[in-house]
Amino acid sequence: MPNSHNRRSFLKQLSAASIATMAAGAPIPGLLSSCSSELSSRIPATADSVIWLFMAGGMAHTETFDPKRYTPFTKGMEGNDVLSTFPSIPTALDGVHFSKGLESMAGIMDRGALIRSYVAADLGHILHTRHQFHFHTCYEPPQAFNVPHIGSWISHELGPVNEVIPAFINIGQRFDVGEGEELKAYHTAGFLGDEYGPFLIPDPTKGLDSVRPPVGMSEKRFEKRHELYNQLVSESPMGEYGSDYQKESMKASMEQAYRLLKSPEAAAFNINKEHRESYDIYNTGKFGLGCLMAKRLVEEGARFVSVTSEYVPFMGWDTHENGHTRAKDMKKQIDGPISQLIKDLDKSGRLDRTLIILASEFSRDMMVEGRPDQKVKEQVNQPDILEEMKHYGMHRHFTDGCSILMFGGGIKKGHVHGRTADERPCKTIEKPIYARDIHQTIYHALGIPPDTHYMIEQRPFYTTPEEEGKAEKDLFA
Repeated sequence: MPNSHNRRSFLKQLSAASIATMAAGAPIPGLLSSCSSELSSRIPATADSVIWLFMAGGMAHTETFDPKRYTPFTKGMEGNDVLSTFPSIPTALDGVHFSKGLESMAGIMDRGALIRSYVAADLGHILHTRHQFHFHTCYEPPQAFNVPHIGSWISHELGPVNEVIPAFINIGQRFDVGEGEELKAYHTAGFLGDEYGPFLIPDPTKGLDSVRPPVGMSEKRFEKRHELYNQLVSESPMGEYGSDYQKESMKASMEQAYRLLKSPEAAAFNINKEHRESYDIYNTGKFGLGCLMAKRLVEEGARFVSVTSEYVPFMGWDTHENGHTRAKDMKKQIDGPISQLIKDLDKSGRLDRTLIILASEFSRDMMVEGRPDQKVKEQVNQPDILEEMKHYGMHRHFTDGCSILMFGGGIKKGHVHGRTADERPCKTIEKPIYARDIHQTIYHALGIPPDTHYMIEQRPFYTTPEEEGKAEKDLFA
């Protein structure tokens, strides 16, 4: 995309897309639907549920799961000499190393697959929310209408595992901070309808509040509000201009939430019910407790649960300065909870049918912005000579080599896919894999055919653009 695209133009076009979505009406099964049905019976699902762990902000591959030569900080050092700011540690796989601070995850790497060759999209001037939009929907923003999140596609095609538990649950992201409107753009079911959108839990410590009436509200008063909501839907712009499909979908989403409020399964959202010993391992912050909630929800029959480290500009993995120190802190937040999540699901026997993915929108490098052969505007003032500790770390956005982890759901154990260069630029040099391939690999595990699509405005709209994505069969056992 040209560099002229900025946040303002992105938002303006997305607003137009919302109106276009209302006009689009109900999706019509594609011309290849009969072929999809036939193909579906020939794709044995290896997974029933998905846990999507998203490291929002840009997690540097050389500082986490693909360490390179370590150079400790010294005043006056050359930045170009620094490839990793952490020493490497061995994992449970012979010859495979992670960076220091990920000892617990290193110990379970024999239970999953490590992808070291994810290549992020070329979207011109790098904006986090544009790359996040692409990774979550597989489409480059902006689009003519709202594009479904991968969780919404899965919710629509497979439905819930447990009728009471929402099929798509998103944990950990607030929309009232930073680039909230841009984040909302891909947290949507788009033309598939509201009932397939995410059930949002911004803070896992308050998850139970999401499934019960507000404090001080009687059940009778809540019933009255439920009736009022249906009336408001009818009188809203959606009620006036939306299609019958859209109106029914909006009501269905509220009915689903209403059923959950009155069900015993709602207790799964109460992470305080977890055994204290287990709770303490997960309790490293919102992300860690989100992993705990994801475990509990999958145990109750959730289909797709997304847990994010939360994107807030210049926080978390968005390391524009103090990269080493920030990465050190982020690893403390994820190492114990993610490894415990894998162990707990493995122990309960659910890991075999639960696909877990850990990824980020792109990686980071100290000196290279974007990728070497396609320069983009530099956004960080990173000196060539490092005089202060705050300049020691991966501060620029790097899209040519990223790491992804996958566990369970039929994925090979102890497998490594792809490779990046050992010297700067540490780019992908073997077996590149793209967002479209990651999406189709997930759909393949769930038994969703690659040709799944709907006719929108008389054009086929696929789960991945023009059926370009291919499931990476080498990742499966």
